[in-house]
Amino acid sequence: MIPNHCGWMMINILFQSSLVEGCRLPVRMQGGDDWPLAEIISVKEVKGSKCYYVHYVDFNKRLDEWVTEERLDTRKVQFPRRDVPSQAGGTGTPKKLGGGNSLSRPASPPGGPEMQLNGSAVLAAALQKKISRKRKGISLESEDSQDASGPASTTGPASCPRSTGSMVAHHDDVVTRMKNVEMIELGRHRIRPWYFSPYPQEMVHLQCIYICEFCLKYRKSRKCLERHLAKCNLRHPPGNEIYRKGRISFFEIDGRKNKAYAQNLCLLAKLFLDHKTLYYDTDPFLFYVMTDFDSRGFHIVGYFSKEKESTEDYNVACILTMPPYQRKGYGKLLIEFSYELSKFEGKTGSPEKPLSDLGLLSYRSYWAQTILDFLVNVKPVGDNEKPQITINEICELTSIKKEDVISTLQNLNLINYYKGQYIITLSEETVAAHQRAMERRKIRIDPKCLHWTPKDWSKRAKW
Repeated sequence: MIPNHCGWMMINILFQSSLVEGCRLPVRMQGGDDWPLAEIISVKEVKGSKCYYVHYVDFNKRLDEWVTEERLDTRKVQFPRRDVPSQAGGTGTPKKLGGGNSLSRPASPPGGPEMQLNGSAVLAAALQKKISRKRKGISLESEDSQDASGPASTTGPASCPRSTGSMVAHHDDVVTRMKNVEMIELGRHRIRPWYFSPYPQEMVHLQCIYICEFCLKYRKSRKCLERHLAKCNLRHPPGNEIYRKGRISFFEIDGRKNKAYAQNLCLLAKLFLDHKTLYYDTDPFLFYVMTDFDSRGFHIVGYFSKEKESTEDYNVACILTMPPYQRKGYGKLLIEFSYELSKFEGKTGSPEKPLSDLGLLSYRSYWAQTILDFLVNVKPVGDNEKPQITINEICELTSIKKEDVISTLQNLNLINYYKGQYIITLSEETVAAHQRAMERRKIRIDPKCLHWTPKDWSKRAKW
């Protein structure tokens, strides 16, 4: 007679041998005792033991990892159905922008300073349009979407695909759903990538890819990088420096004039941006690289790309703060700079949708702080009168597109309907919280330090 524990071991071994791509089961996450549901993306054998590449369902793909058998709970396996393709998402459960925030109709206005919102018909139409889109299941922004999509082939003289930063829908295949680079070394930083990036095949099997932090060329060893650095003359991105204040500088790089740099920048960015479309052609894009200056040179902090001609008034295609510089205010600085360029152009702008989960949080925070800063400082026209503003005035002074202004006001619950008109109500708590948030923003863009003239890219012959 076989003991119970032996029977369980036999069943467990049988289950492990039958685990294939597409199976779902609880997996213990690294560094904790949580056992979320995960999907097996790939299986490999290392020294006689099986390893499984898993995606944690309802979690961002940057948490995907290789796990060993002891971290699997094989008692609760969900085997894939052959007639249904696998649909592992890249991020969390979908959440609608401003979900649950609807316009209220109070009998009397709430407490706090009020502002009459002119142009009620325009606002009502925009709000109704947003509501109707939600009813159709079409969300303007989605927290479960990412900054771009899809790999391209790896042919061409430089043997790597080119990224533009454009965003379109696509279906992940198994290769692009798996992280393929173990580690990169960029200047003083060693960084573990989050997502797949189509570096050449001979690079991705290395323990670390060594990248020149000035020209962004990649090398397979530190010795190769040292030989490269002895010949590399660059100490800053190869473009025009259009902004400098203190240690912070911005460089404008034309994707046509500096194609090699733009291509290498996109390969690097793809390690930290999911669903980013890769193309060979960077010509239609400008790249704005933010750097931090010291005695060694100008070190890349982050960047955003922008179409030279956008039919939908997008002022950002892709945006990224490098991981060593995240949570330090640089993300908002990049966003603020993109809107400062829009002000110089005399336009309102908006980032390409959909945004990544982190990008959406950053933009919502920036929009809220910028719009509240404007509302708090609005002065009444005369004595004993409440300030009067319009949505268009907010857009003109902030360069934030109308749809983003309205959605931000909704998310903040600032719009109310009172006596036949829309009003914005600011409570003392909202104003105090805003002032505390603004005090924490230590670094800001100074428009006086921006030396830049917009180009008319429709006249291509001149450029």
